[in-house]
Amino acid sequence: MHRIRLLLLDDHVLFREGVSRLLAFEHDFEVAAQCGAAEEALEILARERVDVILLDYDLESETGTRFISAAHAAGFRGRILMVTAGMNELQCSLAWRLGIAGIALKHSSPARLLEAIRTVASGAEWSDYQPSPKAESAAKQRDLTARERQVLRCVLEGQTNKEIAHNVGASLSSVKASLQQLFDKTGVRTRGQLVRVAVERSLETTTTETRR
Repeated sequence: MHRIRLLLLDDHVLFREGVSRLLAFEHDFEVAAQCGAAEEALEILARERVDVILLDYDLESETGTRFISAAHAAGFRGRILMVTAGMNELQCSLAWRLGIAGIALKHSSPARLLEAIRTVASGAEWSDYQPSPKAESAAKQRDLTARERQVLRCVLEGQTNKEIAHNVGASLSSVKASLQQLFDKTGVRTRGQLVRVAVERSLETTTTETRR
């Protein structure tokens, strides 16, 4: 019988170990490997056959969405199930567009997680995502002000805070406040992640204008 080979990518060791023990009791699953960093996961994919990746969205130094792009670029053609403590609407939308097969919440029951894995492994999609109040609040705030769009565009161009302040005609403290609002609204933690959001919004705008 073909066993579903899984790669667990999560920066919480206890979570990985718990899922590994759960899967060990299932005759149709086999944990090919587990790790906590995207670079290590890519090395594993280069040498191991993996059918399904269980991917945490919020890795220690980056978001899981960056790994999705890297895995596909490296030739991975399996399925990716995001297993997350919470994602806002923008983050979910980006993950789906990048080609994931499903989203499962970490606080779901073990039986439901097993069902999610089997579902995506069969070629179908899975989503039991119900945003937390915090995530719902972030999603409702996702629309950006004109100033925030200006700052985001400058971030995409690689400008420093001082350069942004000069180009948009605002004080340095105002730019910093706008950046913090952008972090809060997009759910990212670093400037590099914010750049990826800026790229994504730029692509969405271009696609929309092309369709018109």
